Amino acid sequence: MDPVTIGETLAALMFFGVIGFLLLGFPVAFTLAGVSLLFGSVGMAFGVFDPSNFGSLPSRYIGFMTNEVLVAVPLFIFMGVMLERSQIAEQLLLTMSKLFGNLRGGLGLSVILVGAMLAASTGVVGATVVTMGLISLPAMLRAGYDPKLATGVICASGTLGQIIPPSTVLIFMGDMLSGINSQVQMAKGNFAPVPVSVGDLFAGALLPGILLVSLYLMFVIFKAVTDPASCPATPVPPEEKGALLGEVFTALLPPLCLILAVLGSILGGIATPTEAASVGAVGAMLLAALRWRLTFSILRETVIATATITSMVFVILLGASVFSIVFRMMGGDNLVHEFLSNLPGGTLAAVAVVMIIMFFLGFILDTFEIIFIVIPITAPVLLAMDVDPVWLGVLVGVNLQTSFLTPPFGFALFYLRGVAPADLPTSAIYRGILPFVVLQIVAIAILFIFPGIVTWLPRLIAG
Repeated sequence: MDPVTIGETLAALMFFGVIGFLLLGFPVAFTLAGVSLLFGSVGMAFGVFDPSNFGSLPSRYIGFMTNEVLVAVPLFIFMGVMLERSQIAEQLLLTMSKLFGNLRGGLGLSVILVGAMLAASTGVVGATVVTMGLISLPAMLRAGYDPKLATGVICASGTLGQIIPPSTVLIFMGDMLSGINSQVQMAKGNFAPVPVSVGDLFAGALLPGILLVSLYLMFVIFKAVTDPASCPATPVPPEEKGALLGEVFTALLPPLCLILAVLGSILGGIATPTEAASVGAVGAMLLAALRWRLTFSILRETVIATATITSMVFVILLGASVFSIVFRMMGGDNLVHEFLSNLPGGTLAAVAVVMIIMFFLGFILDTFEIIFIVIPITAPVLLAMDVDPVWLGVLVGVNLQTSFLTPPFGFALFYLRGVAPADLPTSAIYRGILPFVVLQIVAIAILFIFPGIVTWLPRLIAG
């Protein structure tokens, strides 16, 4: 058999082999590296893979460790965990619930708005879902909310951190797309390409994030109008109304200032994402200190949680580097290029196919697993077809939000199941999230048809 065909066949089998081993429950990072080494050995036996290619791994790993952009990841995670552990997020939820409680669907609206604010100040999905599940779910169920609507609102709102800046997913994608875009443009003879930065992706994701929040709010309002019994009002007791304005001011203003300081400095070009992340981390500690909740115990728990989450993500990234080298050097990138380039419908069809593949991978794989496997394989081909890198990155981000929502393996569903009352059936959580998955698909379709929603703000900021 032709060596090229053998290499491409092994690359394709390796891709499906990785997914198969992940479904068996093997750890992600070790699966990526282990399966890649196994197929690399088979490729060596057939003479289609040179083991000297692994010589580039040390320089890649050093590059990750010295990459200033990626330093923003643990800082943003620290900020989110600190806000959650110091109960600032809890106070925000309770106050906003009182503010909108007089309206039918008011609790649902408040959960969505707080989810958006926490996403814009933390970017940590798991902590947000758990926090809102512990506080809002019992309150919504006591108020007579339909369990399906309550759980759907909480899961969907908690995952907004995937797309609303400062999303850690966008940080990784921005860094990856920046390097890939430079390589693609130089291969096409453009030796002075317009750089793509994490800040560009943050700016591009802002309006799509607002779009998603708006769709969620409209759905709750629709339910309040068409099915009032599913989301009744929860009026505030008269004796609490006098103090409500002060509560809103003290609970809402500090996180809002933190959001403006972090995102405003990035979008305004005042600070890099890493510098803004350091401001956010210090700001979160200051907010905790002002509320007398910055103790050594909370600080210790926050640091440990930050180190755990960051280590998990970066170990997956190291394993994905091994996968990328073996896949590309055995001709897998050529296979992907031929497949996407020959699709009827051209560039848009190629993007649509990649989005569909990622959507279905979201049923079984985590967000970081998908971007570390799929982006290095498909992005070079799509960018070579003149796809806008910022539009592609944001579209992928919105799409990958479904990996946290889609049954049966959506992580947000598991987070909520872990803190939900035992008598609440899992089927209610699964059924409740389905309308929001549909809204996700609608948002993807809107961004696909109207790419200017993504590209307008970055171009405006760039002048």
